[in-house]
Amino acid sequence: MKAMVVRTARQPLVAEEREIPRPGRAEVCIRVHACGVCHSDQFVTDGLWPGLQLPRVPGHEVAGVIHAVGDGVSTLRIGDRVGVGWHGGHDGTCSACLNGKFIHCENARVTGIMTDGGYAEFMTAPEVAVAHLPDALPFAEAAPLLCAGVTTFNALRNSGARPGDLVAVHGLGGLGHLGVQYAKAMGFETVAIARGGDKEGFAHKLGAQHYIDSERTDAGQKLTQLGGARVILATAPAADAIAALVGGLGIEGCLLIVAAPFEPMRVGALDLISRNRRVQGWSSGTAADSRDAMVFAERAGVRPMIETFPLTQAQAAVERMMSGRARFRAVIQVVPEG
Repeated sequence: MKAMVVRTARQPLVAEEREIPRPGRAEVCIRVHACGVCHSDQFVTDGLWPGLQLPRVPGHEVAGVIHAVGDGVSTLRIGDRVGVGWHGGHDGTCSACLNGKFIHCENARVTGIMTDGGYAEFMTAPEVAVAHLPDALPFAEAAPLLCAGVTTFNALRNSGARPGDLVAVHGLGGLGHLGVQYAKAMGFETVAIARGGDKEGFAHKLGAQHYIDSERTDAGQKLTQLGGARVILATAPAADAIAALVGGLGIEGCLLIVAAPFEPMRVGALDLISRNRRVQGWSSGTAADSRDAMVFAERAGVRPMIETFPLTQAQAAVERMMSGRARFRAVIQVVPEG
């Protein structure tokens, strides 16, 4: 098989010919059809993940077909359409696993980081990390839903917001353009927050009832005028811009962060205490959550906007995504659709 490999951190991906991997016990081998390029792939391409061992095949937004199954696999069959996301499985031994907090498990085999991922024609994954794809969802559109999609979907559905509540999505990039669609489909009064008046039409096209241009308006004050947000989903990794939104939360409102800025955030304690507000982080989900995110997307018409690249142009896809020029998710199309 062909694979695009990080051999040296901060150096271009290298094309390699490899043997097709064989699944171990409770594992499957997936024929990769599409793999999304995520900003988190930078943990591999730039060698940022603690304990990362190179060489490594990146990619944790994988959609494909079961090629082979290992001993002990009971829920998957050869030919099944499946996907694998950020959650790469667990061993069921630590307290996090036993309490169902699989995404926080220290022993998680994160796809594309601790094990080889989807920038290749084939890959292996634990059965527990694999989700079935809806039949009507194309592989290339399914791939981003396995990380960006499940992250925004899962965060919103666990936020405590109810239909009719005011929910704001900060940022209209790879995460945000999905967050707005999910928020609207869940029945929230949806606000999109971004920089520049040129994005207003796009925000309304995605389903937002309100648009706030943060370059011209204090977003927190505007949200207060709208009644205060039950939830603000922060999808743009800018610490100062995120912190400035706290004032726009309503009573018991939640600032929910799914895109991580590397710099510290400054949030005033009185701003939280005065209205029982909270700041919370959220990351991804399990295979069952991924399945839910895709089924909901297929039924509600939530779709990622993607640019596709062949496997041989994986480096170009990575550069396009990391530069912020991709509109809105770059996807490596390993097998052409149709």
